Amino acid sequence: MNQPISLSSVRDDTLWAVVASIGRTHRVAEIFPNRQAAMADRAWREQQVMAYAGFLSRSRQPAPNYSIRPIRRAELPRSWRPLPALGFLHGKLM
Repeated sequence: MNQPISLSSVRDDTLWAVVASIGRTHRVAEIFPNRQAAMADRAWREQQVMAYAGFLSRSRQPAPNYSIRPIRRAELPRSWRPLPALGFLHGKLM
């Protein structure tokens, strides 16, 4: 017997990604289940970049830019790992 499928039981695989960008290179820094958490993480990462702005300019490293976008789990590479928040200080952003 066919049973109707409840739309609330269908899993939505859309997540919110914080994306780090330097020039043409973009990398997913972190993923979150909701936009508010992603916005909070982006704000914190931008705060860290501002705190180290002097160091970045002295070491001639470009500062990363952060943005938020929706992403599906299937779009993440198999080997994806979250970026360390201060990884840009060691040149490990990308």
